[in-house]
Amino acid sequence: MRSKALKFISIVFSIVIFLSLLGLFSLIYLNNPPSRVDGHDPGVVLKIRQGESLSEIAKELQRENLIRSALFFKLLCKVKGVDTKIKAGYYKISREKTNIDIIDILTKGKQEEIKITFPEGWTISKIARHLESKGITSASDFKKAAHSKKLVEEFGIPGKSLEGFLYPDTYFFPKEFPAELVAEIMVKNFFKHLKKIEPDYTKLTSRQLYQKIILASIVEREYRIKEEAPIIASVFYNRLRRNIGLESCATLEYIITEIEGKKHPEYITIEDKKLNSDYNTYKWAGLPPGPISNPGKVALDAAFHPAKTDYWYFVLEDRKTGKHYFSKSLEEHNRAKYTYLKSVSSGK
Repeated sequence: MRSKALKFISIVFSIVIFLSLLGLFSLIYLNNPPSRVDGHDPGVVLKIRQGESLSEIAKELQRENLIRSALFFKLLCKVKGVDTKIKAGYYKISREKTNIDIIDILTKGKQEEIKITFPEGWTISKIARHLESKGITSASDFKKAAHSKKLVEEFGIPGKSLEGFLYPDTYFFPKEFPAELVAEIMVKNFFKHLKKIEPDYTKLTSRQLYQKIILASIVEREYRIKEEAPIIASVFYNRLRRNIGLESCATLEYIITEIEGKKHPEYITIEDKKLNSDYNTYKWAGLPPGPISNPGKVALDAAFHPAKTDYWYFVLEDRKTGKHYFSKSLEEHNRAKYTYLKSVSSGK
């Protein structure tokens, strides 16, 4: 009887050991990445939305082939007590990461990000070059995304690109981030700030809003002193009401640098004012067909809340401070322009 009992215990023990080992290997198998990565691994950019459920996140991870089992991932999260602690954001996850690694990334908000700042008044092409220099996305991919018909229509922009709607700000993006997502984040940030500047902007038609943004993009490239931005906007609005050309040098610079691809001019010539382009506000009255830059808070605020003035002209008065002289008549404007040119020639 004793030998039989010992044999039974031995068999039970062997089964327990076998099942334990089987369970251990199963856990290791399920925890490990689904596929082996050979060579460069670009990873997967995963977007976790605010309020997204653990089930939705697990299913997305399995769809992207980052985990073997959505059920195992959920159970592991519950065992670790982090099923409600996954943070919203954009995460770049390598296919070499285990389930435990991924949980650690998502719960600690470990987004490998690069800080990048875009100044006010930059164009799509300048933003694209800066993104490429930081290794976030290629310039060509970003330009393509910024001209994507899908994105333009998604945000209700009645133009051919996202120019004017890429909000100048400091951002944090992972390396090799999809260009479409970069553009999407910047446009969403634009509308978030616009809501603060003008809460009632949604009452405007898409065309009316677009016209405001076009004007803001010109003001952005013309003003140098914050307090003068609303006055410059008022000059342009006064001219628009009378159907007089805006005569903005900034629009000529846009033609030369962005459309013709030439270097930024040191000064605007008489020939430049004859350039054959719809963006030439010396040649045509009204607004150009699209924004010439991506305006920031000051210029947007000026376009939506211009000063009330009788000014029709302005000219730079002080190169050092950026102060402008505003005029109500052409005669006054010509005198101011002559004074400025005289000071430039004398080196004052």
